[in-house]
Amino acid sequence: MIEATNITKKYNDGNNEFIALENINLKINDGDFFIISGRSGSGKSTLLYQLSLLDMPTSGKIIFDECDVGLLSNPQRTNFRLFNIGYIFQDYALVPELNAIENVILPLLMIGDNKSTAYSKAIKIFQELGLDKKIKNFPSQLSGGEQQRVSVARALANNPRVIFADEPTANLDSENALNVIKEFKKLNQKGLTIVMVTHEKEYFVYGNKIIELLDGKIIIPDKPIDNAL
Repeated sequence: MIEATNITKKYNDGNNEFIALENINLKINDGDFFIISGRSGSGKSTLLYQLSLLDMPTSGKIIFDECDVGLLSNPQRTNFRLFNIGYIFQDYALVPELNAIENVILPLLMIGDNKSTAYSKAIKIFQELGLDKKIKNFPSQLSGGEQQRVSVARALANNPRVIFADEPTANLDSENALNVIKEFKKLNQKGLTIVMVTHEKEYFVYGNKIIELLDGKIIIPDKPIDNAL
């Protein structure tokens, strides 16, 4: 599904240049539960941003279903993300002025659904995630686990080809974190491709492939996970 070739990302701060990623090569197949690991500051989130088209690499190429996304214009990339990609942020990134269901409806309206259709789709997702009693709650009225599940619902709303999740359990207690990971696993078993950044080794077994980064480089290439669930 996704192939990255020689991905390098550099940042310039005045006269200083910082290399966040250097010559990254990887391949994510349709149906993978692909884990990106590494210590803090290793470049995990930066890589996820490149793969999910939230940012563009300084050099290198990303092919998504035979489409060279580097050749797309900014509006085309935005449109590509809306129809193909769901993204789950570490800090949930819910709009505080919107209630739970309005946060989920928003991307559906952006892809052209009318309000009635968007509402019906959102309700179905909330029911599947056990959140149907929380649809009118604002983010400030939800627990961390509930906010993250709303974030999952929003990512699923447009029926994406792939979900990118950036440290989705970082701000959750152990029970809620495990619930979120198990939800990802259920989605993956239904055929959804998931790419997840995590440094929490206890969740590695839920994936089927893993890479490890250090200082912006892959030190362990993508390989099958031993004892994967």
